[in-house]
Amino acid sequence: MEPLVSLEIPEVKLFRKGKVRNVYDLGTELLFVVSDRISAFDVVMPNGIPDKGKVLNNISVFWFDLTKDIVDNHMVSIDIDEIIEKYSILAPYRDLLQGRAMLVKKAEPILAECIVRGYISGSGWKDYKASGEVCGIKLPEGLKQSDKLEKPIFTPSTKADSGHDINVSEEEIRKEVGDETIDFLKEKSIELYKKASEYAETKGIIIADTKFEFGKIDGKIILMDEVLTPDSSRFWPLNDYEAGRSQKSFDKQFVRDYLEGLDWDKTPPGPELPEEITSKTREKYIQAYKMITDKDLV
Repeated sequence: MEPLVSLEIPEVKLFRKGKVRNVYDLGTELLFVVSDRISAFDVVMPNGIPDKGKVLNNISVFWFDLTKDIVDNHMVSIDIDEIIEKYSILAPYRDLLQGRAMLVKKAEPILAECIVRGYISGSGWKDYKASGEVCGIKLPEGLKQSDKLEKPIFTPSTKADSGHDINVSEEEIRKEVGDETIDFLKEKSIELYKKASEYAETKGIIIADTKFEFGKIDGKIILMDEVLTPDSSRFWPLNDYEAGRSQKSFDKQFVRDYLEGLDWDKTPPGPELPEEITSKTREKYIQAYKMITDKDLV
């Protein structure tokens, strides 16, 4: 099974190419197409993970549907026949787009990554060890790695065009986007995280943290981009959770661990990933999808 790494639809204007997604401009709407590319340490690897794009696309669909009562989102359709009926220029690419394409409304992005943390991990853990704070939020003394926080915290970051986003305080973001907007983003982000994490726990998954992206359509704020995927969140198996250490995860940890053991300086080009690593990573992505949705990937 070959992963879809290179993706070209020359008849349609390419709006943006990200590490994983290609976004095409269809006039009043956009077409998100999720490839099987995988990045680590901000470098896209030369080979991808089979079916990863379909997992990310369909998990986002699930969460958009589950959370639309909290905030509207940009999803219009993932039905490939419906999309092609509307945009016949895409007909030759039906098989390529099946399962990995989403037609969405055009929105003006709000330049803030809305990160919610329910557990102390990753860059938050590093910041806490150094200062006892995460993004200016003072946390209790004596927390262990991966500890569950008393309540979820909102820790936004700047939205970078390339490389790592930068963790900042809520007050800094407030200056950028305004009081009314940041208050709305904070309230909705925490509400989204709570609903999703409570649901995921019933399926055996801890969502340790996640990031949301929002945009505006005619002044109305909506949820956009991907949502609550293994690429935008830390998913941990509930039955293996133990505070005081790093956790197993349903994402690209196999890839990161493999790369950490190489003599590679984490600059492009990335090394070719062996079949053992790509197949194990694929298994983790598909396992997360099945656990969350109760469906097989088709």
